[in-house]
Amino acid sequence: MRTRPHRETWLKRPPRATTPPRLRPWLTDPASLTARIRMRCGTFSVQVLCQRLAVPHRDEAALLGLRHGELAWLREVLLIADACPVVFARSILPRRNVRGAWNLFHGIGARPLGAALFADPRISRCALACACLDRRDARYHRAAAATAPLPLPPGVWARRSLFRLRGRALLVSETFLPTILELPE
Repeated sequence: MRTRPHRETWLKRPPRATTPPRLRPWLTDPASLTARIRMRCGTFSVQVLCQRLAVPHRDEAALLGLRHGELAWLREVLLIADACPVVFARSILPRRNVRGAWNLFHGIGARPLGAALFADPRISRCALACACLDRRDARYHRAAAATAPLPLPPGVWARRSLFRLRGRALLVSETFLPTILELPE
């Protein structure tokens, strides 16, 4: 069976013309998003929405070198600042990477993954990419379902990057909810 080639739609930098200026630093800061949010709120928590085996989206599978339909570990969470969800995060780890290098993924529970990623100097982060997700993207709908009954605007900005440990990759995507702009600067 032939499949159509994947066309990358994630950008290296957020376009100035269509990205809210206050959101640009959130999209481009390569440091820990968890730490950045914690600095701007009184209480921070993580709400785990799911952690299970699932088939990644075509573009996610391509980044991770997975075959079409291959299962990977999926973890979706909400990052919550002062009782308000501000980020919908999605992490994908190929099954073959769970043992050894990324063993922490299994027992992380409701702890922030970002804190663990930035605490280990052996973990490197690849370049960030960003995209404006809309109703045509399944990730938009997952974020909307997670934050219901609060509606999402027609488009929400997200960023993603690969983290590498001993040559094995973990993909982390972070979708910024409109409430992120309510945090103090």
